Amino acid sequence: MPNYICVTCGTQFANSASPPAHCPICEDERQYIGANGQQWTTLAALQQDHHNLIKGHEPGLTGIGTEPKFAIGQRGLLLQTPHGNLLWDCITLIDGETIAAVQALGGIAAIAISHPHYYSCMVEWSHAFGGAPIYLHVGDREWVMRPDASIVFWEGATKPLWDGLTLIHCGGHFEGGSVCHWPQGAAGRGTLLTGDILQVVQDRRYVSFMRSYPNLIPLPATAIRQIVQAVEPFTFDRIYGAWWETIIPTNAKAGVHRSAERYIRAITGSLA
Repeated sequence: MPNYICVTCGTQFANSASPPAHCPICEDERQYIGANGQQWTTLAALQQDHHNLIKGHEPGLTGIGTEPKFAIGQRGLLLQTPHGNLLWDCITLIDGETIAAVQALGGIAAIAISHPHYYSCMVEWSHAFGGAPIYLHVGDREWVMRPDASIVFWEGATKPLWDGLTLIHCGGHFEGGSVCHWPQGAAGRGTLLTGDILQVVQDRRYVSFMRSYPNLIPLPATAIRQIVQAVEPFTFDRIYGAWWETIIPTNAKAGVHRSAERYIRAITGSLA
């Protein structure tokens, strides 16, 4: 039986004889059902007319994104370290060419994902790389549509990995929303990989914070302060968001503070 994939969000479901009746991730207020209604595809079908682009962002960090755009359109990040590579966030498409290219870069020791909108084909990716563990915050357990033994739910404020890598629980966009701190990034000045838990905006000096981006539902000030407090202990000069161009190249920590202050002024009615 196939593992059907939601066309709107790119999430792969447990195998079934026919497409699921609903996609809970898209029916949630943070996402949406596409204009043409609920639609499904499979990985085999997607492999026929899509391919992955793989290109470097900086030494030790490689982006992997699908062309033409599929579903939400995020790209994953392969973070290369001396003791193993971490795939940060995930994409739906995986094929033989992608597996070979990633193996040539050192493979995948583990996968970590910021929030459920990027769970995509995480189990397929894990299986392709020897059952690599998939680290998800326990706060988002309910959104796993394809359970698997490779999934490891972590709890608490942080999860140390290896070579200084740390997963940080921020909440906000999703209850389990998380980011990844890479201390060696940006030539040793430190980097955050944020998905859209901290969303790099068009003015790339700032980030924003939302409960729903497509439906424009804001977060309360308490949630913004929680996010800033979560990342405050960590040194970082650069942020990589969920898409190729969503990068704050420098002064990112100051940008997070400015962004939070501006956001809170706006939602409390004190924006000049």
